[in-house]
Amino acid sequence: MIKKNRSMVQRRLIPTYIFLGIVSFLSVFPLYWMATAATNSTVEVARGKIIFGTQLANNMQKLLASQDLWGAMTNSFIYALAQTIVALFVCSLAGFGFELYHDKQKDRLFGILLLSMMVPGVATMIPLFKMMSTFGFLNTVWGFMLPAISTAFLIMMFRQNSRSFPVDIMEAARIDGVSEFGIYWRMYLPVMKATYAAAAVITFMNAWNAYLWPRVVMTSKDAQTMPMLIANLAAGYSVDYGVLMLGVLFCSVPTMVIFFILQKQFAEGITGAVK
Repeated sequence: MIKKNRSMVQRRLIPTYIFLGIVSFLSVFPLYWMATAATNSTVEVARGKIIFGTQLANNMQKLLASQDLWGAMTNSFIYALAQTIVALFVCSLAGFGFELYHDKQKDRLFGILLLSMMVPGVATMIPLFKMMSTFGFLNTVWGFMLPAISTAFLIMMFRQNSRSFPVDIMEAARIDGVSEFGIYWRMYLPVMKATYAAAAVITFMNAWNAYLWPRVVMTSKDAQTMPMLIANLAAGYSVDYGVLMLGVLFCSVPTMVIFFILQKQFAEGITGAVK
């Protein structure tokens, strides 16, 4: 009887497995096509070849000859890491203060902060560019990351997850003579590590994939990032799709690696888990 019930349940799950298999295939196929296209010539890509070819070395040679790949990769890593580290510190400190030092005035200020999410980034780009130019931050890591080190979304994320932070720990720490910043650094930061991981993934991916603002503030070719390099490969009358897909592959791998490493912590941080 038990075996019969199990077989019936398994049969009912067959459509679900088929559906999940189709969705998984549709999700993974673009990545597979990108990888195969990087090993084929432009003609083969245009013909729709979806198996690995023999043009990887040739495409790599063309990419290195036409673009400063390693320079763009280095710039993207430096800019993305710097923005991630500073943004995590600033936004977590703000979320910590908004929630754990709660009062009506802070609620009003937080409401104003949330309103900034309604303002499109393009509307602030011209004044931001003038500010960066006045301060001499063009073509620098400061010009890249300063407009994004404090975002309403990350502050809201840290504030919401801070509601699960045990306030009794703060009271005990104050009795022991720990300073307010010491509470943040020695207690809040380790307990909220899942939220930090989720915020790190979001911030790094946004910084790595940023195109419009770096295109505006990075006027020198030596300061270009990977998305700018991809845009250069796609420009012009004739596009070498094999080289373009190889560049896209180089641009995609770092973010995928970061996500796979932190995927468990990312899921816990998004759901508000506190360790």
